[in-house]
Amino acid sequence: MAPRKKDKIEPKDITGLKYFDKLAPLLERLHDDGCQRDKAGNRTLHFDQYCMLILLYLFNPIVTSLRGIQQASELPKVQKKLGCARAALGSLSEAATVFDAERLKAIIAELGTELKPLGRDARLKDIDHTLTLVDGTLIAALPKLMQASWLKQTTGSGLVKWRLHTQFEVERYVPMRIDVTRDGGGADDERAVLQRTIESDRLYVMDRGYAKFALFNRIVSAQSSYVCRLRDNSVVEVVEERPLSDADRAAGVLSDQIVRFANGKAKARPDHPIRLVCVKCSPHTTRGKYRGGSSGVDSDGVLRIATNLVDPPAEIIGLIYSRRWSIEIFFRFFKHMLGCRHLLSHDENGIEIQTYCAIIACLLISLWTGRQPTLRTYEMICFYFCGLASEAELLRHLAKLQLHDKSASKN
Repeated sequence: MAPRKKDKIEPKDITGLKYFDKLAPLLERLHDDGCQRDKAGNRTLHFDQYCMLILLYLFNPIVTSLRGIQQASELPKVQKKLGCARAALGSLSEAATVFDAERLKAIIAELGTELKPLGRDARLKDIDHTLTLVDGTLIAALPKLMQASWLKQTTGSGLVKWRLHTQFEVERYVPMRIDVTRDGGGADDERAVLQRTIESDRLYVMDRGYAKFALFNRIVSAQSSYVCRLRDNSVVEVVEERPLSDADRAAGVLSDQIVRFANGKAKARPDHPIRLVCVKCSPHTTRGKYRGGSSGVDSDGVLRIATNLVDPPAEIIGLIYSRRWSIEIFFRFFKHMLGCRHLLSHDENGIEIQTYCAIIACLLISLWTGRQPTLRTYEMICFYFCGLASEAELLRHLAKLQLHDKSASKN
């Protein structure tokens, strides 16, 4: 249920500011960003202060709009803790266009390095590369945060959509990279964005929208690996049939092959051996009508998974691909809870700032709690920040989670 709006935000409505202490030194480097034209030194709202106010909005359900942020900035304890003066409504609105959202990516990366791995599945112990999930279609799952999906263009009567390209590190349960682009082809295509941002020593796990040979070749040339689902109508020639173990069959593996793809319209061809592992899944006969896709009416209930990894057992390839759902679970939490109540700006850069601040909020929750963020934990933190729960109650909740994690690890 959405919080009831108040006419005036009072000091007792805002608490928990001490938990921003860890972030303040990181954001301080942004203080003078956007001040190049301010020769007279008249700017009163700086980038680091603006980001802290956005985070205050994200964690305080009592604050529901730019006007609410402006009211919170009038409170002496907010000004003292965040090091800012009263923020005028015009300054808050202008900030979305003045400050560079790209600068927040370094803050996200630095916070991410402080997160300890949550633990690797023992079955994946022989996988050397960092398991990295990729998804480029999440913008449609964030209708409120990304209302830019339906913003009018500045010229013409058409509509502009935006896409959130995410690379998600499984073991630390963090998005290690986010790119926001216009929705469309060319340089903004999900495969093109990934191709520009590939790093070495990563195992990229991707859905069928990324199945392009040029991308596969680029990943391998960067000394990384991939596990990618193929479309059901992919045509291959079997070069080698590999034997299945009892464990493979028990995991639902139907076949394990080295394949060659039939000549088609593709401009690029694979420059490395491709392994195709087919795994049984539940067919979808009513969901969607995508021709050739596994959610279409002609689905045969088989996941076709391509990879350049030839050594791991076939069951492990299927297990790796199943980890792709972690990014869906993360974004279910992200889209419902962090910054999705209201779009603070209709400017592309402003949307990016709000997105990246929401990611920072996720990282802070993980650092505070030592575990992956959950809906219940976020709710408790919000209750504390708006004065509905005491610090003792919050700490008891976190202690209970730690006790549960220890018990689960023993079992």
